Amino acid sequence: MNQRRHASDSTQELLHTLGRLVDQALDNIRLQRAQAEFGMALQRHMLPFALPEFPGIRLATRYTPCQDGMAVGGDFYDAFAMRNGVAGIAIGDVQGHGVEAAAFMGEARASLRALASVTADPGEVLTCTNDLLIALGCDLFTTCCLVSFVPESGDLGVARAGHVPMVWGTDSGESGVSLDAGGMPLGILPDQTYPVARRQVTEPGYLVLLTDGVVEGPSYPIDEGLAEVARLVGAASGVAPDVLASQVIQVADLTGHDDDAAVLVVRYDGRPGTG
Repeated sequence: MNQRRHASDSTQELLHTLGRLVDQALDNIRLQRAQAEFGMALQRHMLPFALPEFPGIRLATRYTPCQDGMAVGGDFYDAFAMRNGVAGIAIGDVQGHGVEAAAFMGEARASLRALASVTADPGEVLTCTNDLLIALGCDLFTTCCLVSFVPESGDLGVARAGHVPMVWGTDSGESGVSLDAGGMPLGILPDQTYPVARRQVTEPGYLVLLTDGVVEGPSYPIDEGLAEVARLVGAASGVAPDVLASQVIQVADLTGHDDDAAVLVVRYDGRPGTG
């Protein structure tokens, strides 16, 4: 004869408690997912949908988000016309992750663009951007590498604010890392100055701007990462910038961490009339 078994009061209370905990866990998962989706949408909106075209150079970018799938990074890249039509090319890395980092990244990009329309000196742009970000009162900071380039003359200027050095290479197979002096990251201390390394680019080749997520990690020293990128750039010899950008971003797989990573490749085809 079948008999129904009734749970005791204590058992029913335990089941109700477990049910509430499960509901709370599901709510937390939904909230985290919504926050991550919002942050990634904000980050995509803050990055440029397309880069401008400049005579004599071609640009290509690659970006990979944090590998944990939830955190939103602050890596950014951009290209814009500076004063007198000089090509401005920038890359940066905001401290930390999350929606606040993505929003600060947008502020930094907007500041760089606005100030670059006033001066073509990358050091002045970084100095004024630093002061502006400090005036905003945010606790975050960002590194940045800003390049000014005049393809018609080959005039190149590079200023860095605590950022990873730029890698260069030529179609003749030479390559290296630009270990020029830089300054503090943007948004930490007021009244900072940023020296500009100037040089003449005389033959076709590449400039590669990147973030530390590409070349550095717990199991991968930054010197090794930069050397690997320089090797790839030196072997590129005329390949399309999209191809080289895809090769460089894959170096991030060697770093051993889950940080986001960004690459901006500049392909210089040579001064008009010299080919």
